[in-house]
Amino acid sequence: MGLGNRFFDLQYLLGRIPWDTGITPPEVVALVEGGSLSPGRALDLGCGTGTNCMYLARHGWAAVGVDFSAVAIRRARRKAHRARMDCKYYHADVTDLSFLQPPFTLVLDIGCLQGIPQEKWERYTQGLIRLVQPGGVYMLYAFTPRPERSTPLGMSPDEVGQLFAPAFTVERQEGGDDPTGPQSAWYWLRRTDLTGKK
Repeated sequence: MGLGNRFFDLQYLLGRIPWDTGITPPEVVALVEGGSLSPGRALDLGCGTGTNCMYLARHGWAAVGVDFSAVAIRRARRKAHRARMDCKYYHADVTDLSFLQPPFTLVLDIGCLQGIPQEKWERYTQGLIRLVQPGGVYMLYAFTPRPERSTPLGMSPDEVGQLFAPAFTVERQEGGDDPTGPQSAWYWLRRTDLTGKK
């Protein structure tokens, strides 16, 4: 287990988890309940204790969650079991999703990719390209970089567009509010077909 895994396991055990609010973001609710997507298979990368997977399952989706915190995954499984919901949770690295089979209609990443070392972003992207069906939606939430910090956690809009092109097209971007303070943004990306067209 790496240092990152141990850090997040410890935060969950100590209850220091401001990112795990227990509330599905309104941006996700608007997409799921807005009528533009029919329920299918959904994947939540960095799923934490499973809040969004359970929300999706309640709305007819076959929901799968992946997180590298063993503590978070254990809690997610307990929550789903108590609620008698058939969510699937995997303790795994989101940069190696070879154990999952396509297709997925919807993928969520709410603050996960921004914390992955930049040299692993390409592996993460290739996993998404394999798993998301043409026309599928990838929703990403990430901090924008803060150059004043010694480690400027986050991603710029240009980085998001370049990382996923041409397999995904950024259809929409909006600024986000984060309770912990950093500037942030939501991105809605659409998986292109094999010819590079939407």
